[in-house]
Amino acid sequence: MSNLTNVEQLKLEDALGMRNGYVLKFSNQTFAEFFAKNFDVDIYDAKYDKYGSGSKANRMRAFWNEESNYLVGRVLDLLFTKWDDFKCYDSPEEPSEDCLKIVQRLKDSTLVPDIEAIENTAPNYEDQSFDALVRSVKSSIERGEPETGLDRLHTYLVKYFRSLCNKKGINTSRDKPLHSLVGEYVKALEREGLIESEMTKRILKSSISVMEAFNRVRNEHSLAHDNKLLNRNESFLILGHVASSIKFIDSLENQNKDQEALDDKECDELPF
Repeated sequence: MSNLTNVEQLKLEDALGMRNGYVLKFSNQTFAEFFAKNFDVDIYDAKYDKYGSGSKANRMRAFWNEESNYLVGRVLDLLFTKWDDFKCYDSPEEPSEDCLKIVQRLKDSTLVPDIEAIENTAPNYEDQSFDALVRSVKSSIERGEPETGLDRLHTYLVKYFRSLCNKKGINTSRDKPLHSLVGEYVKALEREGLIESEMTKRILKSSISVMEAFNRVRNEHSLAHDNKLLNRNESFLILGHVASSIKFIDSLENQNKDQEALDDKECDELPF
């Protein structure tokens, strides 16, 4: 669900003329077409019929409540970008600056395009604290405050790589730092022949020093201690790098699982 505040929602409702159940100059048909053609969304699906009347305004409110910041931001951005095509006779000539800032905030909260990779790893592990860590990291991004999630992201990575190392029989003592876990895991990938190109090897090996630097960021620039927080842009850069790395590693792990399953099937089918 999006994290629109009550104040933001009221400002958007005023701009979109939603007080009497309408949304700008849309008819039922054009409202449905707008969502279907531009976003592949059926706005008349039952999940958007949660506020009694099922009016266009209520369906828009349900949409805001059900969907992510990313999708809500895209919808609002198109409405305001093509304002002249959608506004009513009594709409303002231009969308307000406040509304444009709301859209920007929603869009900013998705500056980490591979963040889903972090979310998708959580169900793969028995430790339920993964879920709490993922929610905390994603919440910091959605609020547009990535710097507040760096400490939780570091904790997540330690758990993530400890889990991967355990599966490969690598010692994961509690005093082993993040970059050491990553280094031993990368060596295991090389031993198993899961890395094909020299460039990929170099990128993964460089991630060892990156994670060592992340230890310092966690200790000196996050909420782990009484620190001055890292600036927003650099925090987004770190989050993005980590998310893309996790996405690649998960693809390797899944590829390896598929190959192992295929090998097991072939063994089972061998005649004896």
